Amino acid sequence: MKKMNLQRFAVDTSAGMAATGIKLGWSTDGTTFTDVAGVQTTPDIGAAPDSIDVTSLSDTKRKSVPGLAAAATLAFNVVYRGANFGTLIEKDGDGIQYKWQVTYPDGLKSTFTGSFTLILQNAAVNGAITFTISIVVSDGPDFTAAPTGA
Repeated sequence: MKKMNLQRFAVDTSAGMAATGIKLGWSTDGTTFTDVAGVQTTPDIGAAPDSIDVTSLSDTKRKSVPGLAAAATLAFNVVYRGANFGTLIEKDGDGIQYKWQVTYPDGLKSTFTGSFTLILQNAAVNGAITFTISIVVSDGPDFTAAPTGA
């Protein structure tokens, strides 16, 4: 049996990382994810906390403390490939809270929960047909660091 050096296949992120290979997956139970084929763009993922004003009349400058972070609606643009849209269309707007996972090439993961709707984008001469998966985040996002050595 021939030995393989698996480190040759690891993603080296020391100089940065290209977006090629990012995957978006959905799940009903959060254990087995179905990848959405043809993802073209991902949104900013994360949330800045609201600012709570704690300034009193004795202060000479405004003072704030961080409040709750408000999760945004996340919009993923996807190239229409028939089956990728067809798989999601029956779930479109059903109000079910699906588990979602974005996996980056080095293994970094972002997970969140939310219901979604589909938006078929405009079509143009010599342009690809695309659609948007618009996810209203109800929980998350939570990040899991890439495995050590990636």
